[in-house]
Amino acid sequence: MIKKCIIILWINILGLSFIQAQDINLLTSSYASEDVRKYLAAGNDWVAYPDYTDRTAWNELVGPFYEQLLKEGDKYLNYEWQVVKATDYLEYERSGSRVIMEKPLNDNLKALMGLVIAELAEGKGRYLDQIINGSWYMTEISTWSLSAHLPAFQSSKRTLPQQGTHVFDLMTGDIGSFMSWIYYFLQPEFDKITPIISQRIKLHIQERLIEPYLSRNDMWWQALEIDEDQLVNNWNPWCNFNVLTALLLVEDDADRKLQGVYKTMTSVDQFINYVKADGACEEGPSYWGHAAGKLYDYLKLLAYATENKVSVFEHPMIKDMGEYISQSYIGGDRWVVNFADASAKGGGDPLLIFRYGEDVHSMEMMQFAKYLTEQQSSFSNMVQGRDVFRTLENFVCYPALQKQQAQLPQNKYKWYPETEFLYLKDADTFFAAKGGYNNESHNHNDIGSFILYKDGKPLFIDAGVGTYTKKTFSKERYDIWTMQSGYHNLPQINGYDQRFGASYKSRDVSFDPKKGVFKLDIAGAYPAEAQVNKWFRSYKLKNGQLVIYDDFDLPQANTANVIHFMVAEKPVISKGVISLGAGQHSLVFDINAFDASIDTIEQDDPRLGNIWGSYLYRINLKAKNIQQKGIYTFTIN
Repeated sequence: MIKKCIIILWINILGLSFIQAQDINLLTSSYASEDVRKYLAAGNDWVAYPDYTDRTAWNELVGPFYEQLLKEGDKYLNYEWQVVKATDYLEYERSGSRVIMEKPLNDNLKALMGLVIAELAEGKGRYLDQIINGSWYMTEISTWSLSAHLPAFQSSKRTLPQQGTHVFDLMTGDIGSFMSWIYYFLQPEFDKITPIISQRIKLHIQERLIEPYLSRNDMWWQALEIDEDQLVNNWNPWCNFNVLTALLLVEDDADRKLQGVYKTMTSVDQFINYVKADGACEEGPSYWGHAAGKLYDYLKLLAYATENKVSVFEHPMIKDMGEYISQSYIGGDRWVVNFADASAKGGGDPLLIFRYGEDVHSMEMMQFAKYLTEQQSSFSNMVQGRDVFRTLENFVCYPALQKQQAQLPQNKYKWYPETEFLYLKDADTFFAAKGGYNNESHNHNDIGSFILYKDGKPLFIDAGVGTYTKKTFSKERYDIWTMQSGYHNLPQINGYDQRFGASYKSRDVSFDPKKGVFKLDIAGAYPAEAQVNKWFRSYKLKNGQLVIYDDFDLPQANTANVIHFMVAEKPVISKGVISLGAGQHSLVFDINAFDASIDTIEQDDPRLGNIWGSYLYRINLKAKNIQQKGIYTFTIN
């Protein structure tokens, strides 16, 4: 039974609600190490999937996808395994490109996954030689890490793999987990050829994954030596899930396995502690599958390995974290709320969402998952990249998903009071706005910004993020236009945009569901040089009309304020009205107070271009008068 380990204090002052919570350490406060020792299954008895030789069970499991799985595997029977060259690693230093190194490695892993799943489905040995080749290749490359991640963990601070150093990053974890399943399912078949193959695979899993994890506490994503303001993002559950997989499938020493399993629980607790009690994913829907989704995978694997004795699925926060993905779905062409680095399109993996919903008893998630499956082909989601666990779980849950009814969430609003995200639905309108602070994971300087969709189509937008490069996660991050508040739906105050840092945050945030009004003071997001005492921005949505008020107080006004709006389609300016969405909608402003202009932003980045097309547009409303106090009003019809 889970102990009551969270303390939440609700305070209501002048109609504003605040939540104060302490670290809950959900896993380790509920289960001691000795509890886990008692419940942890011996060997691999916990694995519920068929043995390789059980053809009847495999035929039943893969069912209608059998022919497609073999067709995919056949594509790689003559695959030429690609070499990741030394200069591919160095390219990240030279040009900032991650793709040069990542593409050949990803291509190899895709081929290996296709071969492995096809062999498990067919069981005739046709794919074994190529699986051996691919597995052997993985043990021969110098590192399982990506070039972009090597400098942070190597004493050389360079991108070329360093002798004697095993870097444990996201890719290392993924490969280690993948190789663990290959070892589990195919060791007997490999041993018929030579035991050296399995011995080598096991050795490299231990050296590259298990040993670094057990011997170190200083890898930032473990959050075991955590600083007060440290981010704990999707790396934590993602990497912990992978090492848990390796420990359960490969580690033979019972004490060492227990030590590792409990260490993962201690580490994952830090991720749960970091996430706000409202369950929102500050990284956005694109990262939900790697954040809450990977937490779910981790918790499911832990439950499997302990015969469901170690389980926290009944905790309401875990359910709230799951339902974030269904609540963040807008509709139309799979549009989602995309604050931070998230893409504006997605929706998530329906089979993962369904399984998560089953375990937390969320009908909303299960119905949403079925809705998503009706927007795409059934096979497209079955094989999950290089993730064997998710792929096998997909086959297991597919029949139950098919019986589910499809439906989107029916609530009219969703308010995340700690993360300060608000979603409002009104007639044909979907509105989302945010508060928060400017040091969120995958942060953009966007406190007080909003997005607005009409009839499932984007009107006022958040551009999202372009293709990742060296600059994206460097000190130059905020030189990138998509990260700047000036390219969000926000004011430039006294000539200044918002500043990056944990101290730059919203103030006096409130939401009135009866009036449909979201209000916050964004002054704290701007530097001292902006000379702003207060800048209360409020949004009121009613009958599909959005009214925006900016109520400001500047002790000193030196430069004209500029209000920026980002839109998806080319706007047309007329007197006091900006026509939007091919003339179907409009932004109304005071022509006596503002001069209007339009910036055309060409999209030369493929990631942004695939979402928005060739151009995005920024509306600039520059104040005609420099004034210390005032109220601006904008109406979107």
